[in-house]
Amino acid sequence: MINLTTPSNRELLKLYTELMTELRSRGIVRTSNGPGADVAEGLVAKALSLTLNAASTAGYDGIDPSGRKIEVKCRRLTRHNDSRQLSAIRNLESAHFDFLAGVLFNEDFSVMKAALIPFQVVKDHAVFVKHTNGWKFVLRDSIWTLPGVEDITGRLKAVES
Repeated sequence: MINLTTPSNRELLKLYTELMTELRSRGIVRTSNGPGADVAEGLVAKALSLTLNAASTAGYDGIDPSGRKIEVKCRRLTRHNDSRQLSAIRNLESAHFDFLAGVLFNEDFSVMKAALIPFQVVKDHAVFVKHTNGWKFVLRDSIWTLPGVEDITGRLKAVES
């Protein structure tokens, strides 16, 4: 295990850059953004046999074998921030996706909990936030109890490596 307490801040940032480059070359992440979204998309794609869109395609991230459009959103819970608010959903009123795959990660990016949520459930429980010009959706435990929501935690855990 690498001792991360001795490198300087600059060295740690360089290590992060090198780490992201290596994760990209292995196909774990597809962009240079923080790894959460890419890791979630990859896990959901494997678990649900999605064909992923090109990175940064607006509206949805992939299509499952039955033709359903799936948008993937995630949140990494840490000891410093346990918020379950997913990143903003843009143009929700346009219904670009059929299902939202919501993934909650533990601090180490292992899957904590995941759900496949029908569009109508997302629409009914999301709140528009003018400041971000997007819809806020919080992945509370109660979401898993709503009609049509499928718990896909086990499926994602099965494809984690």
